[in-house]
Amino acid sequence: MLFVCMLMSFSAMAQDTKPKASPAAKAEGKIGDVNVTVNYSSPSVKDRNIWGGLVPYGQVWRSGANEATTVTFDKDVMVEGQKLAAGTYSFYTLPSEEEWTVIFNKKAKQWGTQYDEKEDALRVKVTPRKSGQMNERLKYDVTKEGLLLSWENLEVPVKITASK
Repeated sequence: MLFVCMLMSFSAMAQDTKPKASPAAKAEGKIGDVNVTVNYSSPSVKDRNIWGGLVPYGQVWRSGANEATTVTFDKDVMVEGQKLAAGTYSFYTLPSEEEWTVIFNKKAKQWGTQYDEKEDALRVKVTPRKSGQMNERLKYDVTKEGLLLSWENLEVPVKITASK
């Protein structure tokens, strides 16, 4: 019996060492005097057609993999000129070829596909742009201008400033 338990323990440990297809990632930084943290899972391109393919146009996307991507602000902010209170939000997008809707949803602790529009705290429009480089993995950056989502050959900037 002891041997069986040890064998199962070793088997479980071996499974834990296998890299995840979409590993957890974090982006942190300051926008003005606001501390910003983005927690997300980072999928890879893997020779797939991302925009308009894996991520369909015209459908809400969890903007990552697995659990919903979350964005935390420790102070009130202005997102694309609209006020958003301090807090933690799930982060969704509604992509199209020319314009994206960026969504901050009040229900932060959820699986990425459990999106409910009634829980939206804020929706804003942004314009995607071609990336200067290929990004195999989805990544977020907190910059002095706001958030930057980058994946494959596309960047999606979201202008964020400290609220006055």
